[in-house]
Parts: sequence; structure tokens; C-alpha cells
Amino acid sequence: MEFNPFLKNIKTYESGKDIELIAKEFGLKEVIKLASNENPYGVSPKAKEAIINNAHLAYLYPDDTMSELKQALADKFKVQKENIIIGSGSDQIIEYAIHAKLDHSKAYLQCGVSFAMYEIYAKQLGVKVYKTQSLIHDIDELYELYKKYKNDIKVIFLCLPNNPLGECLDKTQVFEFIEKIDEDCLIVIDGAYNEFASFKDKNKHINPQELINKFINVVYLGTFSKLYGLGGMRIGYGVACKEIIDAFYKLRAPFNVTNLSLKAAYAALNDEEFIFKTLKNNFLQMKFFEDFAKKNKISYIESYTNFITYFFDEKNSTDLSEKLLKKGIIIRNLQSYGLNAVRISIGTEYENSRFFEEFSKIF
Repeated sequence: MEFNPFLKNIKTYESGKDIELIAKEFGLKEVIKLASNENPYGVSPKAKEAIINNAHLAYLYPDDTMSELKQALADKFKVQKENIIIGSGSDQIIEYAIHAKLDHSKAYLQCGVSFAMYEIYAKQLGVKVYKTQSLIHDIDELYELYKKYKNDIKVIFLCLPNNPLGECLDKTQVFEFIEKIDEDCLIVIDGAYNEFASFKDKNKHINPQELINKFINVVYLGTFSKLYGLGGMRIGYGVACKEIIDAFYKLRAPFNVTNLSLKAAYAALNDEEFIFKTLKNNFLQMKFFEDFAKKNKISYIESYTNFITYFFDEKNSTDLSEKLLKKGIIIRNLQSYGLNAVRISIGTEYENSRFFEEFSKIF
């Protein structure tokens, strides 16, 4: 059977390994997953309560206006409900952005290494991909590439902070860059981890209201999968001017987010105790990973997220990852990105101590 020829150039996205399958495969009683940047403290207690209390709604189609959650997000960011779109994860809105602006004659721009789904969605349409030589976001290099291929580039992705590397631009750099870009080019600010960056350094904070009030060609993406502990509920959002939101709505399937996901996200949004606990403990534990790297002369990029990436010269990241896996520690090998590196989610104090214990033996 023949398929669309674009599929030949697409790599399948590698998701995190399943805990139960790993336990069964290696006969392990305990498996610690530090691979998918999930919240190590689980589900927001308020979200969990909302899921239980609304379980009886599972047989009904959800409210397709998503009015309750939209209003909560609008209040949080001081925008209008018409500026909000809800997706099945923020990656669904990435897909909307690509389909709304690109086809096989167009291109998009990103830094050298960033979230894999940008490229996967783009190549489904035969879209050309431009990447900087720099792995991280180099604003000058991004702008030089944009100027060179300005007629082709109709979407620019800025992942702030960047997944899977963890670095983050300052807000002033971002705004100065956007000001130089043509208004017909859509700029996607992927803020999946921006709450972490904002907590660590206020200069990294991107305010969606300020962003869309100043620029008509920008969409800000957020998610409930990381900070709010709802990765399994698959829910994210986009904030943009009404013109962009209206265009995205033409690509949205009805009932794309479940009843329970909407209720859980609404409750999690205001669980301030859980949010603060997550942010505070994340960066307290991050310090141990930084100290470990320095002690063992492992290269890393300062991270503004809930993960850290280790780079290796002599050691092989695949070998290290597989040996850890057999000990019940799951981390993310970045060989699929062309990097001899691993990405490690910041876990609880216990989970991290187990990682250091096993990794020290192997390393």
C-alpha cells in the first residue's frame, strides 16, 4: 500500500517508557520514572477531588464551549474568553498553528534542538524546516535565518524554556525579536514550562496579556501537564488575538477535550498550595543535579524547567540509559535528537537519591 510520501521523512515521536512494562520486563519491584517531566508530586489535590466528584459526567459529551475553564484562564491572564482556545494538550494547538499557516511551499523556523512535535507536524504537510546551527535559542542567528528565508518562513517557534535542553531567553530579548518580524509570520511562544522559568527568574516571565496586546501575530501556549500534574488528562491552551483563535477554531474537532479534563484543569488552576510546593521543591532538588554534574565533570545547560540535561563526551547516553533502565530508573535518552545526552526529570527527594545512587555506580 502506498502512503503520502511525506511520511518517509518523519520520525515517530518517542514517548516515555511505561512503568508497569519495565517492572515486568526486568522483574523489578520498584520503578522510578524521570523521563517525561511529569509532576513528581502527582495530581493537584483539588483536581483529584474534581475528577472524583464529576466522574458521573463521563457518559456525557463535554460542554464544547468550555466556558468555565476559558473564563478562569481569561481572568488569570486578564484577557477575554475570545482570546482563549483549549486543546487536547498544547501540542494539539501546535498542530493548529502549522495547519493554519503552512503548506508544502512554506517553511517554519526554530532553534537547533527543540520540541520534536514542531517538526513532526510540519513534515506531515511537506513543510520545509529551518534550524539554527546553535542548539539553543540564539536570537541573532534566528533573525539572520529569518531575513535570509523571509519569503518562505511563515511560522516561528520559540520554546521558552526550551524542551529538551532547558535554557530560556529573557522577555526583553523575545519582545525585541518579535518587533522585527513581519506581521504575516505567526510566532508561537511555547510556554509549557514558563511557570518554572518565571519562578526562578522574573526576567524570563512571559505575560500572555502583554504579549497579545502588543503583537497581533503571536500565540502563547500553556499546558496543565507539567506544573499542574495533569499529564494524563491531556489538556492545554492557547492565548492570542481573536483573529488567530477564530482561524484555529476552524481546525478544531468538536468535543476535543473530555469533561473530566476540563473539571480537573479548572480546579488545578487555583490550587496555589500545590503549585508553590511543586515550584519550590523543583529548584531545591535541581541544585543536587547541578552539584552532581560539577563533581563528576558532566556538562549541562542551566535549566529553567522541571528537568536537567546532561551531555557526555566519552560515555554513551544510550548505554547509560539502558543500564539505568535495568535498575528501575527511567530517564530520556536524547540520541533521537542527535545528542549524546540524557534528559532527567526532577523527581522527589527519594526518587532523586535513588537516581544518584544507581547512576554513580554506572557512571
